Amino acid sequence: MDKAQYKGVYVFIEQREGKVQHVSLELLGKARDLADALNEKVYAIFPGSGIAEKAKDLIAYGADVVLCMDAPELAEYTTEPYAQAICQIVNESKPDIVLIGATTIGRDLGPRLSARLSTGLTADCTRLEISEEKELLMTRPAFGGNLMATIVCKEHRPQMSTVRPGVMKAMDADATRQGKVEIVTANFDKTKFRVKLVKTVKEAKNMVDISEAKILISGGRGIANPEGLEMLKELASTMHAQVSASRAVVDAGFVGHERQVGQTGKTVRPDLYFAFGISGAIQHLAGMEESDFIVAVNKDKSAPIFQVADLGIVGDARKIIPLLNERLKKR
Repeated sequence: MDKAQYKGVYVFIEQREGKVQHVSLELLGKARDLADALNEKVYAIFPGSGIAEKAKDLIAYGADVVLCMDAPELAEYTTEPYAQAICQIVNESKPDIVLIGATTIGRDLGPRLSARLSTGLTADCTRLEISEEKELLMTRPAFGGNLMATIVCKEHRPQMSTVRPGVMKAMDADATRQGKVEIVTANFDKTKFRVKLVKTVKEAKNMVDISEAKILISGGRGIANPEGLEMLKELASTMHAQVSASRAVVDAGFVGHERQVGQTGKTVRPDLYFAFGISGAIQHLAGMEESDFIVAVNKDKSAPIFQVADLGIVGDARKIIPLLNERLKKR
C-alpha cells in the first residue's frame, strides 16, 4: 500500500436536529494538533439536511476544508445512508486519519465504516499523538482499565479512532481563520436502505448533561443510599451544580446511567469536581481526572482518589456534606 497517497486528518461532524455536537468541536481541536504535526490539513465531514449555512462555522474551530453533504436522506441519523455518504468521501479523498466521536451514533457508525473500508478502528481513545514515523498513536484503556494500550495501524489506511466526549479540548472559536466549504453530492444506493425512522420520542429532562456541567457533585459507594443522595442534591442546589456518581451508585439503582462518570459512563471535564465517598478506582479516574480542580472526601486516607485530588479531606462524607452545605448557604 502506498501510504503517501493518503493525506489529511478528517473529522466526522455529528449533528442532531442541525445542532453540531460539542464532541465534534473537541475532535476538530485535536485534529488541528495532529494535522500541524503532519503538515497536513483538517477536513470536516459534515452530513445532514439544511445544514449548509452552518458549515462555515466549523472553520473557526480548526477546519481548513468543510465537506458539506446536504441531503434529505441525511436529516436524521440512520446507519446505511450515513455509512454510504462517508465511505464515498473516504474512497474519493483517501484520508490518512479519520476521527469520530464515541457517542451512540459514532459507536454505531465507526465499525460499519472500518468494515467497509477494510481498515482498523481503535475505540474509546483517551490520547492521540503522532509518532516519529508519522503514524497515529491511539491510546485507550485495556483489560478493564487496568492498563493503557497504545495501538498503531501500520498496514491499512485510513487510521481510524473513536474518542469519548469530554476527553479532548475544543479550540476557542477564531472568526479570522480562513478555510473553504465544498458542497459534496451524495450518491446513494437506496435499494440498501432497509431501516426507516418512523418517529422520534424525547424524554423531558430538566437536568444538564454532566459532560457539559461546570460543577459536579459526585457520590460513590460511601454514600450509596437514599439519605446520601439527598445530601448530594441539596449541596448541588446550593452550588448550582449537577449530581453525578460512580458506578457503585448507579448499579445500586440510586442514579441513572446517564449520570455515571467513568470508563463505562461519561468523561467529564468540569471546572470543579467534588468526589464524596469515591475511592478512585482507575475506571472512575479515567472519566474525571482532567477536571480543572478536584476536591475529594473519603474516610480512607490511602484512597487512590487523593492521588489526583487538588484538595483532599480525610473524613466521613456523610458528616462533611451537611456542614459544607450550611457554610456555603451562609455565604
